[in-house]
Amino acid sequence: MAAPPAAPEPAHERPPGVDDATVAAVGKVSEALEWLERARGRLYDFHQMLGHLDFLMEDGAGMLREAGHGALADRLEQEVVGRNVLDGRWTFQILEEFEATYYDPIRAVEQAIRDELLAGRRHVYESELKERRRTHGAEAHEARPPAAHDEAVAVEGG
Repeated sequence: MAAPPAAPEPAHERPPGVDDATVAAVGKVSEALEWLERARGRLYDFHQMLGHLDFLMEDGAGMLREAGHGALADRLEQEVVGRNVLDGRWTFQILEEFEATYYDPIRAVEQAIRDELLAGRRHVYESELKERRRTHGAEAHEARPPAAHDEAVAVEGG
């Protein structure tokens, strides 16, 4: 016998008394947070790319030296290897300042908004969008994974 269809996860359900405009507004703030996460990822890409570049430059200096171009190797090591990316900063310092000045405060405000308006629940807007767009009863359109439904039934005693 097939298990009954799974309902949306309670962690993503709209709390009682919350209106559509509030869910949409919090959803928009959460969407903006996703863009913040993407920007932070790009900053980490930047950090790792420039770190890798610096080691490649150091390798290049060694190869220049081995090829008999000591003066150019010296110049590369002295002017490029270990160079600050911004005034007085390597990329790890840029990351730390970004996180302290921008990333952490924005995450905290987004969390406070969700806590106050949606009982801290995440992705309520998306969960409701999924319910509207999925084909109920169709394969690969379930509300949540079967294991999640089985666990909920076990907890509820169903």
